[in-house]
Amino acid sequence: MEDAAAGMDQAGLEAWLRSHWPRFDDIMAIEELAPGRARIRLFAAPRHGRPGGTVAGPSMMMLADTAIYAAILAQDAAATDAVTSSFHMCFLRRPALKDVLAEAEMLRTGRRLLVGEVRLYTDGEADAVAQATVSYARP
Repeated sequence: MEDAAAGMDQAGLEAWLRSHWPRFDDIMAIEELAPGRARIRLFAAPRHGRPGGTVAGPSMMMLADTAIYAAILAQDAAATDAVTSSFHMCFLRRPALKDVLAEAEMLRTGRRLLVGEVRLYTDGEADAVAQATVSYARP
């Protein structure tokens, strides 16, 4: 039986993200990371808002996609070339314009297809504001 691929630790992933996305630290922070799991915070700012004082859907989608990617890399550091192949998001309720937390968990890790689920929460609230199912494909 083959050994599982080694994943990135939090410091390694943060360094990798900074080198490929220089403004990462201005937008998000990794709060927790374990193989196949990630918790990431979006710093809600006016640029993430929309009329009515809520977080815009595209900002929540960016957060969910980043959280799944982090969970993948925490499990398999060699998967940096994996790309989003499918993204389905349900907006459950309207979040206030404040930080949003994404909790991602991998559901399936295959040789070519990686599938995960993300739940998004407004900081300090127990009920999810959105849920996403995201698939990544390895080239």
